[in-house]
Amino acid sequence: MLFTDKTVGQFLEDVVAGDPERGFIVYADRNLRFTYAQFNRRVDRTARGLLALGIGKGDHVGIWARNVPDWLTMAFATAKIGAVLVTVNTLYKSHELAYVLQQSDMKALAMVDRFRDSDYLEIVYGLVPELRQCERGRLVSAEFPYLRHVIYLGQEKHRGMYNTNELLLLGDHTPEELLKEAAAGVHCDDVVNMQYTSGTTGFPKGVMLTHRNILNNGYYIGEGQKLTAEDRVCIPVPFFHCFGLVLGVMAVLTHGCTMVPLEQFDPLLALAAVEKERCTALYGVPTMFIAELSHPMFRLFDLSSLRTGIMAGSPCPIETMRQVMTEMHMPEVTICYGLTEASPVFTQTTTDDDIERKVSTVGRAHPHIEVKIVDPETGEEVGPHVPGEICCRGYNVMKGYYKMPEATAEAIDADGWLHSGDLATVDEDGYYRIVGRLKDMIIRGGENIYPREIEEFLYTVPGVKDAQVVGVPDPKFGEEAAAFIIRHDGADLTEDDVKDYARMRIARYKVPRYVFFVDEYPLTASGKVQKYRLREEARRLLGIDGVGFEQRDED
Repeated sequence: MLFTDKTVGQFLEDVVAGDPERGFIVYADRNLRFTYAQFNRRVDRTARGLLALGIGKGDHVGIWARNVPDWLTMAFATAKIGAVLVTVNTLYKSHELAYVLQQSDMKALAMVDRFRDSDYLEIVYGLVPELRQCERGRLVSAEFPYLRHVIYLGQEKHRGMYNTNELLLLGDHTPEELLKEAAAGVHCDDVVNMQYTSGTTGFPKGVMLTHRNILNNGYYIGEGQKLTAEDRVCIPVPFFHCFGLVLGVMAVLTHGCTMVPLEQFDPLLALAAVEKERCTALYGVPTMFIAELSHPMFRLFDLSSLRTGIMAGSPCPIETMRQVMTEMHMPEVTICYGLTEASPVFTQTTTDDDIERKVSTVGRAHPHIEVKIVDPETGEEVGPHVPGEICCRGYNVMKGYYKMPEATAEAIDADGWLHSGDLATVDEDGYYRIVGRLKDMIIRGGENIYPREIEEFLYTVPGVKDAQVVGVPDPKFGEEAAAFIIRHDGADLTEDDVKDYARMRIARYKVPRYVFFVDEYPLTASGKVQKYRLREEARRLLGIDGVGFEQRDED
């Protein structure tokens, strides 16, 4: 039997009823603290404000923001009224935001002003020029017909947008009965969150996750770390990813413990937060832990309160793992594996697994989830130590891709098995090892990069006739993207031209680290580009020794 069949809103209410004054959220750098009860009151005011705007069950509300406190408020407020939170990658730029606004049928977008080199306000006004002329709440967009509201998460006023204070004021004037009525109509199998993930076919797909999906997955992830109400979990990873929202927020909620988020990752702030708040768990991808360990002030911090945490996103070098377990006082750190479509985790190491298993495996199957490895050609299950595609089945499998039934059927077979696209082996003790990928995907510092999406974008660069993108090894990020470009006749396109064009329009992590110009591609007899040959060529040009798994393209 699963841990819970409650909704996210119901679960929060129950925790508040049981221990209202326990700390839920602490921003250590500004000493901002919310108990469960204080947070719940703000959530209810926000939820009533959304209802006043005409947002209700099934409506899609986007959030484009750093890990600001009201990111969480908006997440729980939409959950309570049955709306769907569409999480937007903070690194997106105009090209990607336009796609998500359109494909998701977004009715409202909550946003901050900027992130790093992206001016969100400028991007939104550029995509939705009608905002500058319309009254708040009366938006009619030619390009995005579903979009009715833009909400600014802050105190400043911007033309055509509600700000946080105005939304809360609307909530104060909306009867509580309306919220109770809306909450009563929400079911655990309703979609609560939509996250965009790409695929080999190109543009991102909206993964529909339910209350049942993320609450139960968060619970079993927390169980894997042996979390209790006394734990304090430092979360420096972004909320818009399942890593932040499910492994972080939902694991904390289901165990009644306290979260210590960072608005954005900074190794110094992470170390300071752990010391100041006596955190017992710390999350991150390997590059984050490496940045913390290598910081010149690392040894000035007392990290002795740490015990456990999660490392995920990409394999961890054994020396880094050794330092995390000893110098960071995290002997019980765990490794999680999964994908967004799986809510996301379906295997995890235990707190007492040895270092070898933590660096070479992704643990064993989670409770209530079936895992198997199949021959990609025949679909037949394979035996121990035989590579095949790792698949899972259970409560955690997504409801589907939004408005993409064919892609959903391709990912989830007729028997309910979700096909990961990753190649793995399993040993006699049930520990899984990831050995490669069927999908032509690049993982850069925990971020998934799908070559087809980047190739489609590169076709828009003036002077580009054709483009192929592959991954090459990188000591810092694990992998980087390399683009092989064929120019139009007469085009004098340079590497800097391509990168400069891309930096203005797509997320920085997707911008190819390397650009090579070629006259032709190596092809199979049937005319298919041999990407493994391009990977080999990239390594040769960069002077990188061939390492790691190479999935050979079929002839």
